Amino acid sequence: MVTNPQPPVAVIGGGPAGLMAAEMLLDQGLSVDLYEAKPSVGRKLLMAGKSGLNLTHSEDFETVLSRFGPRAQTIEPYLRAFGPAEIRAWAEALGIETFTGSSGRVFPRVMKASPLLRAWLIRLGQRGLRIHTKHIWRGWRQDGALVLETPKATINVKPSAVILAVGGGSWPRLGSDGKWVKILRRKHLEVAPLQPANCGFDSAWSPYFTEHFAGSPVKSCVLTVNNVSVPGEFVVTASGIEGGAVYTLSAALREQITTKGAAMLLLDLTPGRSLERLTDSLSTPRGKRSLSKHLLQATGLSGVKASLLRDRLPASTFDNPATLAKAIKSLGLVLTAPRPLTEAISTAGGLSFDSVDQNLMINTLPGVFVAGEMLDWEAPTGGYLLTGCLASGRAAGLAAAAWLQQPVSPDEQSIPQSDPGPA
Repeated sequence: MVTNPQPPVAVIGGGPAGLMAAEMLLDQGLSVDLYEAKPSVGRKLLMAGKSGLNLTHSEDFETVLSRFGPRAQTIEPYLRAFGPAEIRAWAEALGIETFTGSSGRVFPRVMKASPLLRAWLIRLGQRGLRIHTKHIWRGWRQDGALVLETPKATINVKPSAVILAVGGGSWPRLGSDGKWVKILRRKHLEVAPLQPANCGFDSAWSPYFTEHFAGSPVKSCVLTVNNVSVPGEFVVTASGIEGGAVYTLSAALREQITTKGAAMLLLDLTPGRSLERLTDSLSTPRGKRSLSKHLLQATGLSGVKASLLRDRLPASTFDNPATLAKAIKSLGLVLTAPRPLTEAISTAGGLSFDSVDQNLMINTLPGVFVAGEMLDWEAPTGGYLLTGCLASGRAAGLAAAAWLQQPVSPDEQSIPQSDPGPA
């Protein structure tokens, strides 16, 4: 525990990562001021929990870890220390009972995010957290003080340590606007461009298909890109597609668009029927049946799935049972671009892990730690994204507390920052 009086630690950002970092600091007896740009904290968490807060996932640890793709090895220590099991225990300690859904996803029994956030904020308040809303971080002053813009004035704060947890660049109306990128680049830090993750994609529909099927869910299918297949469903939008299965593949789709100019997504519209069975059924003489009735009886396809075939395939395909069966099992959908970052659920890109040490402290800025979506990692929805934010927030909070507890003089612990002014 810290015994020597010192300035409070500043946590910038009131999302899950920032709140978890603050909790760890408070647990170590430190004084903490949390600064949030919006009028209240946890706005993105509340939005994500409107249809049921997906806290984490019940998969085994190695499978959960694999969901973090190229950054799995880097983020592994933080997840091992605070993974799905620990998150469930943490929620239960707040009085929030959890359960595992049929898909393996873990939810609060009450489903919504508001009871958990409310209980969390009460506990943090009881431990002494001071929350300052409508405080926008604008960078550092030349003497190292934080520059914070408030509705009434611009103020300067000199904390004992700083944890940056201001999110990525998605859903800017909720607080994550990505303006911090410019601030960190002025510090000569490597920041990968922010890109949409867990997002929809554009595809060119015919006017008829858009008019009749925009907003329609396409259920019970398998989506494949780069030989990686995901079962599930997606939603047709006026501009293309979105939905859980699409989000899971968004990193691969985005990469293919970047390298090739477009991505080819393959759809299996009848996962429960083999190619041979489909071919045999479609080879049955059609007789006087309409094409729609023939498709329904032979394949079980109707509505949006049948119309997808008509929208994507030349008319001649429907005269060849073998070719049509192959198309149903592997219907190609060209995706031309991800939807804008402002529409995405989360953000790819961010501060390079090469710019921080294993404790998430910026190498060239002693006493400044980073957590959450600001770092260059991404994960799909399904509880993985929130798990990563909570785990990194916890790691940064504990690391900042340990850094402050080193037996060094206050002058040695100051945060030397040279900045020509706030960004």
